[in-house]
Amino acid sequence: MTDRIPVSSALDEETARAEVYGLLAALYYAPPGPELLAQLRVAVTEAPAAGGFLEEPWRQLVGVTRDLRDDQVADEYDSLFGGIGKPEVYLFGSHYLSGFLNEKPLAQLRGDLATLGLARDETMPETEDHIAYLCEVMRYLIAGDDVEVANLTQQQKFFGAHVQTWVPAMCDAISAHPKARFYAALADFTRAFVSVESQGFDMMV
Repeated sequence: MTDRIPVSSALDEETARAEVYGLLAALYYAPPGPELLAQLRVAVTEAPAAGGFLEEPWRQLVGVTRDLRDDQVADEYDSLFGGIGKPEVYLFGSHYLSGFLNEKPLAQLRGDLATLGLARDETMPETEDHIAYLCEVMRYLIAGDDVEVANLTQQQKFFGAHVQTWVPAMCDAISAHPKARFYAALADFTRAFVSVESQGFDMMV
């Protein structure tokens, strides 16, 4: 996980982006364990350059983590995203893009993943349009060793098609839920991070 937000060099910035995606994947995939929550509670909240766009939502996320016990965060995850049947809030892109699960957006995603040479781990119970899976793909496209796949062009294409199109709506749904405290703060940070990523990719056009 990352305890830094803005950084100075281009190399450090790419590392930080990959780490943020990795952190988001971990926090959305399952209730965070004690070690990850302990790291969050002691994370640095002051950016090297004052006024960074991500600084305040990051500070809020760290602050909420410090205010809640591990079991409260786990209970919140289960209340919002778990349970039997329909969850309170969906973490799947197809729901936001088509109104249903396992629809055309998932098929399009699988096609794009196949083009990148990527496939779902069979041990993973969730479909590929889960926010955690998409964050892991973005982390790979930033930090992977295969430059034919892990490059800015592929990042921009994948982000534009499969992240930017629905993650803000998911964040709005989480933030508005009355049971959300930790995940409301995470949603606010996610929304801000997606906005920064969008602006960065827009500058490439």
